[in-house]
Amino acid sequence: MDSGFRMRNRRNKKPLKVMIIEDEQDILLLYKDYLVSRGHKVLVTATSALEIISDYEKILPDIIILDYKLPDNKNGIEAAVKIFTTYPSAAILIVTAYDTVKEDVLRHSIFEGKRFAILLKPIKLARLENAIFDILKSK
Repeated sequence: MDSGFRMRNRRNKKPLKVMIIEDEQDILLLYKDYLVSRGHKVLVTATSALEIISDYEKILPDIIILDYKLPDNKNGIEAAVKIFTTYPSAAILIVTAYDTVKEDVLRHSIFEGKRFAILLKPIKLARLENAIFDILKSK
């Protein structure tokens, strides 16, 4: 199947509700603008680790795009563990410049069998959307 067909097919699906947790406002707005232009709904753009669970409970997003380095001396792995503990069927994509995140994930059995992936920065925006669909179709 050619990639053009896959992209056209994806556009025909209902818009996704995406939650982005990113401490750098420029990156947050870049991801948000791109995903909105692709037809998705970015309903919450939390920048505080303390708001993640309450924001998640308010909107129940289809997927969370989560930065590894968060304010309040928290990290994306800690936030993902909290989310998966409360919502085991959640879908999480961590986007980070830190290659060591993969090692951190291996220390937590909670990630086994979950809808979860890591993308290393820098990334192309089309890769971001492809990773979202890949996570959502896995299970």
